[in-house]
Amino acid sequence: MSNPESVVPVIDIAPLTGGDPAAKAAVVAQIGEACREIGFFQVIGHGVDLGLVQRMYDVSRNFFDQEMSTKRAVAQPNPETIRGYCAVGEQSFAYSDDVSTPPDLHEKYDVGPVDVPKGDPYYSVENAGGHFLPNQWPAEPAAMESIWTEYFGVMNDLCGRIMGAFALALELPENFFADKIDKDISMLRAINYPHTGTAPLPGQMRAGAHTDYGSLTIVRQEEAPGGLQVFTQDGDWMPVPVVPGGFVVNIGDLMAQWTNDEWISTRHRVAPPPADSGDSRRMSLVFFHQPNYDALVEVLPSCVPEGEEPKYAPVTSGDHLISKFVKTHSGGPAPQQGLASLVAGG
Repeated sequence: MSNPESVVPVIDIAPLTGGDPAAKAAVVAQIGEACREIGFFQVIGHGVDLGLVQRMYDVSRNFFDQEMSTKRAVAQPNPETIRGYCAVGEQSFAYSDDVSTPPDLHEKYDVGPVDVPKGDPYYSVENAGGHFLPNQWPAEPAAMESIWTEYFGVMNDLCGRIMGAFALALELPENFFADKIDKDISMLRAINYPHTGTAPLPGQMRAGAHTDYGSLTIVRQEEAPGGLQVFTQDGDWMPVPVVPGGFVVNIGDLMAQWTNDEWISTRHRVAPPPADSGDSRRMSLVFFHQPNYDALVEVLPSCVPEGEEPKYAPVTSGDHLISKFVKTHSGGPAPQQGLASLVAGG
C-alpha cells in the first residue's frame, strides 16, 4: 500500500505474522525497497493497541504540563546518561552530524530498558557501563511508569518483527538479528513541541536535521502544524504525513553500516510551524531500537561488491551510541570513551 502524496510508502505488515507465505514475501519486498530508496516507511496492520497509544499521549502530556520545578526533579543528570527530562533549548539534534545550529525547540523525557534482570552480571555497571542504569520516574503522574513500561515492551516486540523482515529482505535467515537484539539497549522518548508565538532564530528547528543512531526507530506522530520532514535523494525536504493508526519507521546509522549503505539512514528534521498557524503544540512518541551493547556491527559480506572493501570498520552498538549522545548535547565531537565512561553519570 502506498501514499501517492508522500515519498514515504505506507505498508500493511499484518502478513508478517499471517499464514500466507506469498503475502509475507510481498511485504518483505516492500520493506526492502523502502530501505534502499528512502530509509523510511509507515506501518499499519501492526496490531498495537491504539488505546495504549492514547494512554501514552495522555500521561505524557500530563507530565509536560507540570511546573518546571516538578519536571526538573527528574532532570537528565549529564549528556551520557539519557534518563529523565530535558527542557527546551538543552540540546540540538544536528550536533550529532557535526552541524552547529541554535538549540532545538522541544522538551523531552527519556527512559532506557525496563524490567532489567537483577543479579545477571551482563547488566551490571562493571560490564555494561551506563546502558542499564535505573530510570528516573516522576512522582506524578502516578501511572506514568506502568504505562510507559507497557508501551516499551510493545514497541520492542514490534521492532523484533520488523528486524525479522529486515533479515529476510537481506536474504538472511529470519532470526539472523535475534541474538543481537535480545538484550537491547533501546530507549523510549516523548518529545513535546510547545506552541510558541515568537519566530524561531535563523536555522532553528523543532528538531534539527540528523540521522538516527541505531537499528531502527518507530515514531508515533501527531497531526499539528510543523511536523516531520525527510531529506530526499533529490535534495528536497518533504513532509511525512500523519497516517491514522500508523507508525513511522526509519532505519538508523547502524543498519546502514550493516548493509554498507545499500540501505539508507536518511536525514530528517521537525520544522517550525508556519507563522499564524494557530495552536501548534504537538507531541511525538519515539522508540529508538538499539542492539545489545556488545553486538558487533560488521558489514554483511553480501553487501560488499566483489573486489571492494567494506566502507565501515566493525563497531559495537554501545560505543557507537555513546559517541552520538555526547555530540547531541555538547555541541561538538565526542571524546574517545567506552562504556565505562557512563558510570560516573549514574
